[in-house]
Amino acid sequence: MTDQPATPIRLGVLLSGGGRTLLNLLDRIRAGELPAEVAVVIASRPCKGLERSKAAGLDVRLIPYKEMPDTETYSQRICEALDEAKVDLVILAGFLSFWEIPERYLGRVMNIHPALLPSFGGHGMYGHHVHEAVLAAGCKVSGCTVHFVNNEYDKGPIVVQRTTPVLEGDTPDNLAARVFEQECIAYPEAIRLFAEGRLTINGGVVHVAPQ
Repeated sequence: MTDQPATPIRLGVLLSGGGRTLLNLLDRIRAGELPAEVAVVIASRPCKGLERSKAAGLDVRLIPYKEMPDTETYSQRICEALDEAKVDLVILAGFLSFWEIPERYLGRVMNIHPALLPSFGGHGMYGHHVHEAVLAAGCKVSGCTVHFVNNEYDKGPIVVQRTTPVLEGDTPDNLAARVFEQECIAYPEAIRLFAEGRLTINGGVVHVAPQ
């Protein structure tokens, strides 16, 4: 097993909802399983994730998307907060607002999607919309995808994927619960690979160096 670096990488977490993904990362960090620290949490709106972040004693910023005059201004505010916190890697954790990512952050922003990309991705495909589409298509397998983020919805290079079966009689809620179990494994794994310096992007494909 690779030794953890002396200085954990600094994460900036962007969220818009309940904050379950953030709580999972905090649990992994506390358990010594993830060489990282949460340097700042940015919420696009008042939400439960914002309150949970405050309760955890984290540096929290509310940058409301709806109060910004345009995407450019909003994106600038996001970058200012990340720069100030000296973030190494940005983690989208149920972040529903569009952030225009500048070149200096490309290859340093990750997202997790509740399906096996490139299927069931794109604008408007999030949360239960995804699971409903998977069931309507009659898929026998679903899962989650961690990918680097660019400025196209769900188009960035894939880092980690994990699968779960689609069962007879599944509802979107049942499937979502099993997919989230896999998300709780996949996201920390992807962040750990980044922290260990084992990820490179070549020709739009992520390559993972051996330990």
